[in-house]
Amino acid sequence: HYNWHWFWNWGTGESCNNATHEVDFSRWALGVDYPTRVTSGGGRFHYNDDWEFYDTQVMTFEFGNESAITWDGRSCNGLPVYDRGRGAVIHGTEGSILIDRDGYIQYDLGGKEVRRVMTGARSDGTNTVGEDILTDYHAQNFVNGIVKGEALNAPITEGHKSVLLCHLGNIAQKVGRTLDIDPATGHIKNDPEAVKLWSRDYEPGWAPVV
Repeated sequence: HYNWHWFWNWGTGESCNNATHEVDFSRWALGVDYPTRVTSGGGRFHYNDDWEFYDTQVMTFEFGNESAITWDGRSCNGLPVYDRGRGAVIHGTEGSILIDRDGYIQYDLGGKEVRRVMTGARSDGTNTVGEDILTDYHAQNFVNGIVKGEALNAPITEGHKSVLLCHLGNIAQKVGRTLDIDPATGHIKNDPEAVKLWSRDYEPGWAPVV
């Protein structure tokens, strides 16, 4: 059942599966919304089968505040990076921060560890069931939002931005070129072929209201 991800008609590949999470907290850390440029490279390099999406993909999102996010997807190679299967590193002018579901580690420019804050419970970042303490926190926050009116830690407006970036990465990969993006709206600029991939073909009565 999990393999629905890998077909264009109903899936979104690894970019809108796992990359969404890393792009989401990277956006939060950098304080950015929509990009100005999106590029993507890669392909289906490891297996020759009926899956349509890429097993190897590198997406880059450039933003107007002189920052960028790069996501490196290697679905068919399990070599850990920084002893992790998932996560992100924020490289700044005064140091770096390694962050994943289990917490974060801060380093100075020389690579010396400055601070470490961990949750205390190691999660499996490649678990396809999604069982970890953050999932429990999100679910409880969602329920409390409905029952108690609690503010959502991940409001849908923020989720939309992060998912849209990953869709734009797939579109850039599909058309084979860099996309120029309106940073105010996230829409593709001056590329009719890419814009055709902005939405799917829907059954009558199921098209979204825009």
